[in-house]
Amino acid sequence: MYSLRGRTKPLVMAGALLFGAAFAGFVPGSANASSHREAPLIAADPAVDNTDVYAFVSPDNPDTVTIIANWFGLQEPNGGPNFYPWANDARYDINIDNDGDAKPDLTYRWTFDTDDRRGKSTFLYNNGPVTSLDDENLLFRQNYKLEVWDYEGKNKTLVNKGKVAPSNVGPASMPDYSKLRDQAITKLPGGGQTYVGAADDSFFLDLRVFDLLYGGNLSEVGQDTLRGYNVNTIALQIPKKELAFKGDPKRNPVVGIWSDTERRSLKLSPGKAEPEGPFVQVSRLGNPLVNEVVSSVALKDAFNGLTPDKDGTVKPLLDRVTNPEVPRLIESIYKLKAPMTPRNDLVEIFLTGITTKAGGPIKADLNSQLNNMDVKAKNFVPSEMLRLNTSIAPAAQPNRLGVLGGDLQGFPNGRRLTDDVVDIELQALEGAAQSGKIVPELAAGDKVDANDKAFEQKFPYIALPNNSAVNSQTTTANVAPSANVIEEMPAGAMLGGAAGALGLIGGGVWMWRKRGQKARHRAIP
Repeated sequence: MYSLRGRTKPLVMAGALLFGAAFAGFVPGSANASSHREAPLIAADPAVDNTDVYAFVSPDNPDTVTIIANWFGLQEPNGGPNFYPWANDARYDINIDNDGDAKPDLTYRWTFDTDDRRGKSTFLYNNGPVTSLDDENLLFRQNYKLEVWDYEGKNKTLVNKGKVAPSNVGPASMPDYSKLRDQAITKLPGGGQTYVGAADDSFFLDLRVFDLLYGGNLSEVGQDTLRGYNVNTIALQIPKKELAFKGDPKRNPVVGIWSDTERRSLKLSPGKAEPEGPFVQVSRLGNPLVNEVVSSVALKDAFNGLTPDKDGTVKPLLDRVTNPEVPRLIESIYKLKAPMTPRNDLVEIFLTGITTKAGGPIKADLNSQLNNMDVKAKNFVPSEMLRLNTSIAPAAQPNRLGVLGGDLQGFPNGRRLTDDVVDIELQALEGAAQSGKIVPELAAGDKVDANDKAFEQKFPYIALPNNSAVNSQTTTANVAPSANVIEEMPAGAMLGGAAGALGLIGGGVWMWRKRGQKARHRAIP
């Protein structure tokens, strides 16, 4: 594999990655959503394309953290006969950095094998109704092995023959998919659980930004571009103490999280054309809407191969963070004055976490590993990852605008399924996180404020996969509010509520004393 991880990959991008232009829609390119087909090479290999990462304190089990990572976006539900399998020659990883050196302290890894029983007899995925994962009518099956690797390179197998919930072929083939989904939830030794299978794509947004930023006058909004599409999902629920630095979530509650995928590379030899070379990282995702917007096309593939500890090494890309393009585009089209540069508030939000200990302009201590009491500051490395303060209890009534809406459990402190990251990031790019005030001209955002399907109230929380064609979906602007979302405030009330958000952060967030701990060298084979 790699030595912390010495993976073979091209040099590139860096802290720029940040979110320098986090709002995916504002820069033309091949992106179709948070990280769906965002780079040329990964667009041709959707089975290993990371699309989104979510991380939050489990609302019904607050001693645990739930992490959800999605792959293989834009799945048309009726895309048979092979549908959407996981790759057998890939490694699907969820990484945890709890001491802030931008290297994984824990890596949870899923690898897959396939049991294809169709042979020469049929092209069908199933030859009758499937009522269980062991049903003889299910002809295409996949299993997985789940291992966890620590920073010293030691690994432990948590699940040896886990069962994957299949693609949702349709109501005749799978009359009760929720039953299949529940059967695919596997308990983990020492606490926790995991789900692997299909799901509705949780990301919601209107992507008509490519038409001169919603038509040049915000007239083209309110249409959920990902309505009706599915993804392949891995959900992981783990006790906080398993993730925290030194196993102590009270002293060290902040963790950084990202997913990646490694493909076995092709080794050419006479008479062979099978993947048998070393594993290489081909996709990566932490915060949403990063690679689409900051990188030029020439750098996007390289970013997907970059490890977080290298994020701060390319100055031209760092410059795109401190002097982002998106606010200038908004100014040119909508005549809204772009915030003054350099944009160190964006650096703080996405590269260091929100903390007073990194010298940034947001005077609050929220979600940087620097706030962990036992972390040694000299070993901290600014890097792009999704950061979560696990000590903040889940909100009884989550606000879709997260921290900007006064809800400290929401994005950018982790990311819940119901967080409206497009509207949040648009406001952040326009300076709302630093000023504490919503930009009223853009308060309505893209008018897609919730997923079209309600999320579940228990693990794995994601909505069941769709089983009807995308082109059969209605195209109205109406979307059903998620089960976890409160009714939306009018723009004026939202402005007033968010204006004090920074005060809430600064006054109510978390301060930690000096930390200390040895630097560690890690190696995972």
